[in-house]
Amino acid sequence: MSAETIVGGPDRTTDALTAAHLYYMQDLTMDAIARELHTSRSSVSRLLSFARETGLVDIQIRSPLDRASEVNAQLLERYSVAAHVVPVPDHASDIDRLERVALSAARILDQFFDSNMTLGIAWGSTVSAISRHLVPRVTHNSQIVQLNGAGNNRTSGIVYASEILRRFGDAFGAHVEQFPVPAFFDNPETKLALWRERSTIRVLDIQRDMDVALFGVGSPLAQVPSHVYMGGYLDQDDYASLGHDNVIGDVATVFYRADGSYDHISLNERASGPDLSSLRATSRRVCVVSGVSKVQSLRGALAAGLVTDLILDESTARALLAS
Repeated sequence: MSAETIVGGPDRTTDALTAAHLYYMQDLTMDAIARELHTSRSSVSRLLSFARETGLVDIQIRSPLDRASEVNAQLLERYSVAAHVVPVPDHASDIDRLERVALSAARILDQFFDSNMTLGIAWGSTVSAISRHLVPRVTHNSQIVQLNGAGNNRTSGIVYASEILRRFGDAFGAHVEQFPVPAFFDNPETKLALWRERSTIRVLDIQRDMDVALFGVGSPLAQVPSHVYMGGYLDQDDYASLGHDNVIGDVATVFYRADGSYDHISLNERASGPDLSSLRATSRRVCVVSGVSKVQSLRGALAAGLVTDLILDESTARALLAS
């Protein structure tokens, strides 16, 4: 094996698997692997990086003694959710915090989604960030379904939402089902009429039968603004309506209050996202949150029983437990 073969040849995956097995399973040093494979130490390093980046190697850290594990246990006890706390320095910017949480979420999601499964995606800033960090892994007879429409009076939203869906579909080799409807209808009657169409019912049935739902929480208070609050989806009357209904956040553009209730919120009658009672019927509901400014919205989502698995940064986890 030569360095040239490792860098650009067709056997790179095989070479990476061999190097990874020697390094992780047989505890050989990179120098020893280089000698065995008749190549350079730097080439071995690149092979090991390739193995991690492409998902050939899955590294998991389990320690009952670290702070994150303690917080996980506290969140499980208080909120009955399986928590995954991502260590992020307190001084990190909100953008860097989001990227680091999204990177971890992309790796963790690999444990939840497999062949013969349906994954529901709620578009937004958080899920968009996750989509950029997915590790390719081929699945079979799997599909990705869009949970809420993305159109508004400025744009169809198709480009934004479809790019997120495409990344998930490409990463898992899964079929993608788009939901080309507005995020919010102008009139509830229009929504009810479209919801009776067979083409819409087909997508709604796929959503209803999904195995995993992936979403962030929308918050008008977040430092990294939620897409629904900055993308032209809401006008002044809508904001006034949300204030009147004491809304604290949303999941998939469906709104809720601090106590988790979501009945009689007028904007929900026009929202294209799944009814939250239907969402709760999905067996695994993965919520990804970064930044303490989203804690109030997260508390509402937890009170509504929308979350089974929670991925968040350490600062946000501590703030969530502080009250």
